[in-house]
Parts: sequence; structure tokens; C-alpha cells
Amino acid sequence: MKTILKLFAMLFCVASFSQTTIKGKITDNTGLPLPGANIVVVGTSSGTVSDFDGNYALTVDQNPPLSIRVSYTGFEDQTIEITSNDQTVDVTMIEGNALDEVVISASRTPERIFESPVTVERFGLKEIKNTASAGFYDGLENLKGVDVNTNSLTFKSVNTRGFASFANTRFMQLVDGMDNSAPALNFPIGNLVGMNETDVFSVELLPGAASALYGANAFNGILFMRSKSPFDFQGISGYHKQGITSQEAGGDNTYRDSGIRLAYKFSEKFAAKVNFGWLKGTDWTANNYDGKPGTGDDRSSINYDGYNIYGDEVSTNINDVALLLEGLGLAPSGSSTLVPSVDVSRTGYEERDLTNYNAESIKADWGLYFRPWENDFEIQYVGKYGTGNTIYQGTNRYNIAGFSQQQHKIEVRNDNFFVRGYVVSDKAGDSYDMVFTGININRAWKDDQTWFGEYVAAYIGQTLGGATNDQAHAAARQAADTGRFEPGSDEFQSAFNQSINDPDLTTGSKFQDNSNYKHADANYNFSHLWDVIDIQVGGSYRKYSLNSSGTIYTDFDGPIDYSEYGIYTQLQKEFDLNEEMKLKLTGSARYDKSEFFDGFVSPRISAGLTVNRDHNIRASIQTGFRNPTTQDLFIGLNAGRAILIGGAPDNLDRYERDYSVSAAGQTVFGQPATISQTGGAAYNNSYLASSVMDFSQSGNPADLRIGNSDLVTPEKITSFEVGYRGKLNTVTVDMSVYYNQYTDFISGETVLAPLYGTVGDGSLSVAAIANGDFTTYQTYTNSDADVNSYGGSIGLSTKIFGNFDLGGSYTFTKQDFDQASFPDFRTSFNTPQHRTKMNFGNTELFKNFGFNVAWRWSDNYFWQATFGDGDIPAYHVVDAQLSYAIPSLKTTLKAGATNLLGDEYFTAIGTGNIGSIYYLSWTIDNL
Repeated sequence: MKTILKLFAMLFCVASFSQTTIKGKITDNTGLPLPGANIVVVGTSSGTVSDFDGNYALTVDQNPPLSIRVSYTGFEDQTIEITSNDQTVDVTMIEGNALDEVVISASRTPERIFESPVTVERFGLKEIKNTASAGFYDGLENLKGVDVNTNSLTFKSVNTRGFASFANTRFMQLVDGMDNSAPALNFPIGNLVGMNETDVFSVELLPGAASALYGANAFNGILFMRSKSPFDFQGISGYHKQGITSQEAGGDNTYRDSGIRLAYKFSEKFAAKVNFGWLKGTDWTANNYDGKPGTGDDRSSINYDGYNIYGDEVSTNINDVALLLEGLGLAPSGSSTLVPSVDVSRTGYEERDLTNYNAESIKADWGLYFRPWENDFEIQYVGKYGTGNTIYQGTNRYNIAGFSQQQHKIEVRNDNFFVRGYVVSDKAGDSYDMVFTGININRAWKDDQTWFGEYVAAYIGQTLGGATNDQAHAAARQAADTGRFEPGSDEFQSAFNQSINDPDLTTGSKFQDNSNYKHADANYNFSHLWDVIDIQVGGSYRKYSLNSSGTIYTDFDGPIDYSEYGIYTQLQKEFDLNEEMKLKLTGSARYDKSEFFDGFVSPRISAGLTVNRDHNIRASIQTGFRNPTTQDLFIGLNAGRAILIGGAPDNLDRYERDYSVSAAGQTVFGQPATISQTGGAAYNNSYLASSVMDFSQSGNPADLRIGNSDLVTPEKITSFEVGYRGKLNTVTVDMSVYYNQYTDFISGETVLAPLYGTVGDGSLSVAAIANGDFTTYQTYTNSDADVNSYGGSIGLSTKIFGNFDLGGSYTFTKQDFDQASFPDFRTSFNTPQHRTKMNFGNTELFKNFGFNVAWRWSDNYFWQATFGDGDIPAYHVVDAQLSYAIPSLKTTLKAGATNLLGDEYFTAIGTGNIGSIYYLSWTIDNL
């Protein structure tokens, strides 16, 4: 028994001796605590993070001596030797500069941004905390070279280096490695179902092509968002923002944004976290009542079609109506001669009558993290769900109501590899097309044939009574509109409800969708196995399942499935040329294959020359490609002004409709009253829209040019970039120039397909066009033209007057495309040529008090999109915030304003003017 007791005592002593505790406080050189600093035992995965006051405590099963490494973004790492148990180690971090920050996106491996082979922009914890914007996602707008187009209050589209649109399929957004694009739309809806501010660890933005490592969709840039691990960041944190949005058209309305994060490390093997966020406000009211080109300047025009007026898209030639009425004996003989051959549109409804401008985002995510061997090997399950209301502008304006998206991921990883699989699915909820809502409320009251008949009859009567042309038109509209459903009436509301719940666009406006895609990817980094060269290999696979019940795609008879895959490798080698100089070479190549197209190889070669620690010159050549999106391939949507037809070979005849033939077409050319036509006519029997416009003005059939768009194929890019990063005394510099060459550029082409005759026959098809017996299509195809773009940017940052942060950037972007030679092809470059941004702030102006001011200016530019084209005036914006920290309560208070000067502006034709947001926020960070 004594022997056993002695053994237990020895074991107890050993166990007690092996427990080493280290504690202390992490501060910057001004004494300000640094919450969230990482403290790790060198050579192990054991570690912790500092709390809100900078304090930390770490207990490890290891005897001294040992070493800990302390790291914090924006500061130099420090390694401290621990020589005894229960040692107190206070660490004062030395502030570095932007060049010392670590990024992962450029090479899929951690490296200093200073040595990155390509341009990278980073938005870390410090920037998120001090942003002058209302939220971290909005703060991306102040990064160098970044464009943010505001679709609505909760839907902003991030873009770099041109070719921007709200349906930005050239730009990828990844959240913890998962693609955040909606399956039905092929692009992310801003941060509507993205990340909560309290859980964001870092944001990296990679401008330009990155197909060599990230595949087909990484064509014009990638946004990477990484969340905080519950192993490193534990506790409860949350925020609440309360304020108002202020806009001339919409007035002052309540704005609130709240979020909470709960994370707990149960042991060194298991941790979990949950996030929840809720934003609610009133969207920017859209009231652009200018008439679209060719429809008159104002609402008094007889063929008026206003940007934010819906229902007035329906128009017809009233002389054709008069001829029909005369032929049917419903109008006096010869009365058609009194009616001019002009187009007249129906009276529409304002957008504000068709939406409540409710902007809302509700999102939640959760994760379980398992480290079975208490090291860097980790198994994750992550789930995300988001729902909300916003407005999306594509070919029409859409009220995205109750839209939801969810993601589920399982990932196995360590520092050298990952294998992940995830599924992304969406549901359209109660979303509807506001243009067709206006059209079909009108039709629910009075069908088009009756309305135009009454209009013509009244016009004839007024003309016979001696009225002038303008008087006759005004009286005719008043007569035809008698009894029209007025907004706010029971009849209007009933017709509205009927339309938004009916998915048939001939009678309703509802969208139905339940599409999804399944994705798997893997990567292995062999650099830990040998020192000769760093090698990575990886690959990905994705399967789409489109299921819109025929409301978006041509999936009338069931879901459309297809898949694509890719494999890649990267080699990286660093050469020490001398004590002051080293050369880093990187080569990457990726092979991708879609089941519809031949495979494509996209290589990237880059070189980085470091001259001492403060200067780095980089150069890269890379190619990339973009597979046609699901909409490019399989869309089949009547958008009112045109029918959108995807360019997949088996998609052309899936869309089929019956069309009415004009009276002249029936009586003169012997055509039936209705003719059935498939979408294939757009690609096989059509004229270019611009040539039809020329023909309408000249009457010369020789002006008609055959359209017959080619089927869509992958788009390719070759990108050249040279850049410099360095530190000149106290000023940090990051600059780059690039030149992009696009081949087989994918875009839309507008064509008109005659209902009878064969294009080029010089007779019957020409008559069909002249009689208005044609269908307007927008095809998805590739340009034969050379499309190029080039530009550059420079960013400077420094400290002045001691510890005041001052930074600024200038970006130049220009498209090289001969629009005059290709009038029917639209590149939608949509980017200002000149942009300037500046920021000025101090996180510790005096004890616990800080501020930040951000200013940006955008040159005027031309916006080109399917909804409408037009000039965007130059604008400048000032955002500002004041913050006060209360360390004892682990609280930060902030007062902020976006667009502080109240000068309203817009970034696209047809959207609401962007007003101001004034808010107070309260953040508790109990990590």
C-alpha cells in the first residue's frame, strides 16, 4: 500500500510540475490594450487570445523553458522565452505597416502582402473596427481600386477593373471558402446572406483574373471573407446600430442593425459558435421619371416609357388598331386615315405604388469544430441561412421579398491541406417583377385590345369634332383610362395581390425558384515535406441543378442539371541573390472542363524581386476564362422589352410562344392570325436591332443586316500586370498597372426575328419587319471585336502629427472597344475613368477616443445595362465616425454618418438616389 501511495504521489508531482501558466497584458506602444491578439506556444497549436482589456492567461502541459509567439494584425510578431511557471509577461507590440500584413488569397498560402505576386487589398480587424461606413461590407468602398455599385440599401455589388453590373458574374465572393453566389442568379446579393460584422476576421480582395488557382468564375476579381475561429476567439460579442436613412424622395426613416456572436471552446478538442444578425430599414426610393430613349422626354408624351414607371412598356401603333377596327366594322369607313401612324403606350404606375421599400436582412450561421488530436488537424461543419428583402435591378426592377439562401459545408483541414464539400440552395420566396406587376394590373382592369380600341375610337371622335392632335391624344387617354384602378383602392390591391402570386408572366409577375449547386474542392501544399520548391495541387467539382419551374430558365418540364470540374498546380521558389536581394518565382496552371465546352488551360507566371526589406517589384502574366453562366446558357425569360434566350444548343427550342400577326400581315401576305415561334429564331433567323432602326428611318431594305447570333462559348482573358510595394521613409506605397485582353467576350446582343419569311430574302421577312410582325430577343453570344481594358492605381499611407493615420489612392480605368463598329454589342464597362479616395483618422486622439473620416470622388461615366443606359454624373461622398471606448464595460460607442454632406447621387440608371445614413452604435466585445 505504501508503495502504491508513493507511485500516486510521484505521478501527482509530475502532473503538477508539467502544468505551466503564463499570463499578462498585450498593449501597443501608446499603452492601448490590444484585444484579440494571438498568443501561441511555439511548435504547438496551444494558444489563446487577449480579451477586451488586452489581458490573457494560458496554461499548457509543458515544462519551461518554452517560447510563446504573440501576433496581431498590423504589428510585428514577437517571440518571448518563458523560463518559469506562473510567469507574468506583459508585451508591448511594435506597430508595423501595411506591408507586414499576412494574406492567403494570392497564392493559397500565408505570405506577407509585401511579397504577394499580384495585387491584393486587405481589410482587417483594425479597419473593420474603425470604418466610417455603416457596416464593414460598405467599408470596402474605400479600398483602392474597388467599385461598389449601389443597387439598394441592402444590395451592393463589389467590382474591380471594369465591366461592372449588378448581375456581376465576373466577380467571385467566397465566405470561409464557400462561393456566396445565389444559384438562380449566378452572383452574390451583396452581404444579404453573408457574414455578421462581429465574426469577421479578415477581408481580402484580389483584383483581376485569378482563374489559375480559383477556376472559371474567378475572372475579374475575388472577395475573400474569413470568420473568427471559436478556438481563438471565445465569448459573447454583439452590436446594435440605431439611426435613420435620409433621402429627398423617401424622407427620413428608421434604420437599425443588430448582431450577436457566441463562441465557446469546450476543450482543446471541441469548439462551437453561433452568429445572428438582423438589419431593417427603408430602401432608397427610385423616382427617375425620365422617358427612355425614343419614348418622349416626359409623361405628357404619347409613347412615354419612364424608367421607374411600370405598365407603360406596353405600346402599339394606333394606325394599325384603326385599320383593324375599320376592317371589323367597328369604326367608320375611312376613319383610319384620321389616325396617325404613331406608337402610343398605356398609362403606367410609379414604382412606389408597387413596393413598400422594405429593406431587411436576417442571417444566422453556426459551426462545430473538432480537433481530435489537439493540433492543427480540424474537422468542421458550418451552416448558414439568410433571408431578406431587397431590390434587384437587372433587365427589369425586381422586388426580392422573402428570398432565402442556405449553405452547408463539411471540411477537413490542417495547415497543409483541406478537403471540403458544400451545397448552396435558394428559394425565391415572394419575389416578383415590378415591371410585369404594373403591366398585369393594367390588364386585370382592361385588356390591351380593349384599351387601345377605346383610345383610337376616342381619338377619331375628337378629331372629327375639330380637336387638335394634342387635344385628341389627351382626350383619348382620358377616355381609355376611365375607371382605371387607382393606387390604394381595393381594386388595385386585389389586382396587385393576384399578380405577385401568379408565376405566369402573361397574367402575373411572381418568380419561382428552388435551384442549387453542389461543390467540392481540395488542396494540398507539399512545402512542409521538402525545401527545394513549394508545390501545391488541388481541384474542384461543381454540379448545378436549375429549378425555376420555367419562370427564369427553360426548365418547364423539370430541373436542368449540368456539371464542371477543374484541377490545378502551383510551384513557388525563392532565390537569395545576395544579402539585400531575393527573387520569388511563382508558376500556376489550371485545367477546367464544362460538359458543354472543350477544356481550357489557364496558366499564371509571376516574379517578385525584393530589394532589402522595404522594396518589392512584381510582374505577372496570367490567362483566365469564364464559362457561360447558367443564365447565359438556359435563361428563357420574357422581360417585356425583349425575350432573353440563353445560348446553349439544347435551349433554343425549349422556349416557344404564339404571337399575333398584324392585320396587314394577315390580309396582304396571307399569314395566319397567330404564329408559333421558338427561341431558336433569335440565333437562326433574325436581324440586328440597330439595322432595323436604320431601316425604319430610311425605308431601304438594304439597311437590314442579318443577326443570327452565334451560340455562346467561354470567354478568355490575358492579363499583364506590373507593380511596386515599398516604404519610402515613413510613407508606404502600393502601385500597379495592368493591361487586359479579352477574347470571345460574352455579352448580350439585341436581335429582331420576323414571324414569317427568311432573313435576307429581301421580301417577306422585310414585310414582316415593316408590319411590326417580329419578336425582339436578347441573345447571349460572343463578340468578334477586340475588347481590351487597361489602368493602374497608386495608394499611399503614412502617419502625421505623431499618430494620425493619413491615406489616399488614385485609380485610372479605361476600356478599349470600338463601339461604333459594333453598335449591337454591349460590354457594360460601367466604370469611371478616374477615382480618388482619402482617409484621415486617429484611433487614440485622446484616451479611449478616436475618429475617422473617409472621402471618395468618382468621375462621371456612362452606364450601359439592359434596364437602361445613361450618363452617371461625377459625385463625391464624405463618411465620418467618432468612437469612444469604455474598457471597464468592454464597450465601444460610435456615432457615424455616411454621405455626411447630404449630396445625393446614384451609380446606375434607374436606381434610387443614395441619401445619408446617420447612426449611433453600441458594441460589446467580450472575447
